[in-house]
Amino acid sequence: MKGLAHWASRAATRAGITFMKGLAWLPLPAVRALGAGLGGVLYLLIGARRRVVHANFSVCFPALSPGERHRLALRTFVCFSQAWLDRAWLWHAPRRWVQRRVRLTGAVEELAGTGPTVIFLPHFVGLDAAWAAIALAMPRPSTTIYTDQSNKLVDQWILQGRQRFGHLRLFGRIEGVKPIVAALREGQPLFLLPDMDFGPDESVFVPFYGLPTATVPSLSRFARLGRAKVVPLLPRLTADGYEVEVLPAWADFPSGDALADTARMNARLQDYIATMPAQYYWVHKRFKTRPEGEPSVY
Repeated sequence: MKGLAHWASRAATRAGITFMKGLAWLPLPAVRALGAGLGGVLYLLIGARRRVVHANFSVCFPALSPGERHRLALRTFVCFSQAWLDRAWLWHAPRRWVQRRVRLTGAVEELAGTGPTVIFLPHFVGLDAAWAAIALAMPRPSTTIYTDQSNKLVDQWILQGRQRFGHLRLFGRIEGVKPIVAALREGQPLFLLPDMDFGPDESVFVPFYGLPTATVPSLSRFARLGRAKVVPLLPRLTADGYEVEVLPAWADFPSGDALADTARMNARLQDYIATMPAQYYWVHKRFKTRPEGEPSVY
């Protein structure tokens, strides 16, 4: 029975990947319409994640009415689903289609040259469009930290998709800091997604929407070790694809105080979220780890 279940799981995974490859050839409005429908279905059926989103909103947007939270939560599920289905064309459609649908804007000059650069890429739904935008516009070798997926077929599919354009080198967390810092100092930009909770041993508690929140202090750490500037990258899902905005490098960062730097990162992230609140990964338990003695948000 175990072998049969394993076979069935692999067959389902292959079918899903085949579906995504076929979806890549549909017009974008059709893909987005499917994503909107899928988001509505998931909102109704996945009660556990719906409750996570509403718990996050109760902390971050307490001034919203119940109706406003409902509409924002539904829109969050829709954006999440649309971005997930967009991986079909990002990873499988002709290159010229991707170039037409993904636009790189803003302070693009921050990514020129070979100076050490940490790209702060928060968990917005369009993060996979961000990889593609940078790789298509600037095929400079870059790096990021990757956590293996438990499903090896899905893992292979994701890796191939994210490495489709340019040259993106992925480091596992078990490889440690040294090779990442070495690549950073050699001029390979580091994509970093540090707005995460890795538990009390690897996080510091700093404010996020007024609540002490376990946050990885890696942005400050890698900027200091790599003697690198920090450049935020904000991918925004739009009607005709994605706008990926490069913001100016932060001044006076890192400061030498990792706690203050991480608090500053969260404060800046709040400002970014305010411009597109439905496009952040609210489906994650961002407030899972609490200071000792404090009750769970969830």
